[in-house]
Amino acid sequence: MTTAVESVRRSLGAIVGESHVVSEPTACAAMAVGGRVPQYVVDPPTAESVAAVLKFAADRDLAVIPRGNGTKLPIGSPPRRYDLALSLKELNHVWHYEPADLTTSVEAGMKLGDFQDFLRGEGLWLPLDPLGGARASIGGILATNSAGPLRLRFGSPRDMVLGIKVATTEGKLIKSGGRVVKNVAGYDLCKLLVGSYGTLGVIVEASFKLFPRPATRATFVLQPGTLGLARDLRRRILNSPLEPLCLVLFNAEASSLLHNGPPPGDAQGLELWIEVGGSPRILERHARDLAEMGRSMGVPSRQLNEQAAESCWLRLRDYEQLFADSFPDVMVLKASLPIASSEEFLSFAQQVAEGEEVKMASFAQVGVGIVHLGLWGVKLGTAADRLVTNTRKAAASLGGALVVEQYPNGFNAERDVWGPRGDHLEAMRRLKAAWDPKDILSPGRFVGGL
Repeated sequence: MTTAVESVRRSLGAIVGESHVVSEPTACAAMAVGGRVPQYVVDPPTAESVAAVLKFAADRDLAVIPRGNGTKLPIGSPPRRYDLALSLKELNHVWHYEPADLTTSVEAGMKLGDFQDFLRGEGLWLPLDPLGGARASIGGILATNSAGPLRLRFGSPRDMVLGIKVATTEGKLIKSGGRVVKNVAGYDLCKLLVGSYGTLGVIVEASFKLFPRPATRATFVLQPGTLGLARDLRRRILNSPLEPLCLVLFNAEASSLLHNGPPPGDAQGLELWIEVGGSPRILERHARDLAEMGRSMGVPSRQLNEQAAESCWLRLRDYEQLFADSFPDVMVLKASLPIASSEEFLSFAQQVAEGEEVKMASFAQVGVGIVHLGLWGVKLGTAADRLVTNTRKAAASLGGALVVEQYPNGFNAERDVWGPRGDHLEAMRRLKAAWDPKDILSPGRFVGGL
């Protein structure tokens, strides 16, 4: 007798092809999210088949979690249910590329690293450095609006998208925006879908504006010693004519992780890293002005050699893997703050960590107000809750918010990762009901259980 699982598998195979459907337990276990394991893994070969799979899932009330390379899946609450892993790995083509116009259209399953290699020949790039680095998929980056230190100069993925194509649970493909920079049709829809964590529709293709790749890059390091001096340096740099690509403040623990050992200089202090890009003249100007800033404030400075700088930035741009490799039971927190509050929040966070007797590595994008904390030695139970609660209160007191990007293994998976739900939850619920009326897309993973 044909089982229900076999029946669904055959129906899915009729949509995407038998070789694109798996229900074998080991393969399904590899796609687990938040402790839940799907019954089916489907990798549709086209955007049209993605839409068809979503309609089938909605008709059968099968909960779906879309995925690219899985680098963003640890973020979010555990799903309420999970029947089908929708892999976009087959959608990895560039459909449109106009180097002269600085525009491109690419499918959501392509890895960022592969896409950057494709653009390199024309001296172009998509200036994104999200969580997961080169391993991150275009779709995952857009679904989470994930951006790293390059956000200081170029903004987030939401700022670079010209248009998107989205598969819906009605089995439709919807296009929004266009392929040219001055085309603003569908602008709001792009903004809506980017950062929706796969809860409204599945992004299958996106058009981007591109940028010329910097001719050369260099990294300068200032060692302010105190958060007060770090704050003063950040203000001077941001108020100067200098235009760094990245501006990141590390504490000693974070710096040691990046250097894979004690960093040069004062291993007990703070390090403010400034990455710049452009012509040799531009780099020389930054080197001169930053060194002068340091001297005027009594702050030591140095320039990293090119190989060390590249290695360290790559490690930073995959910071959760960096934490996991060093401390398997790390907790990762992300605070979004007013720019002026970054250093004060770091002071509060250090006090909270010391009060709970845990170690903390901090990566602070002080130019944009994004702070990541890696904490290890966290005790199970109420101590973990207290740690998150007090750090979240510190962020809120400064006008910011905090989410938990990763809990240590063994912690209660039902803990709230998002924090206060804000004033827009009811509007978000209405949007969810309109786009996904049967609640099959990543159910329970987003803010407020959406």
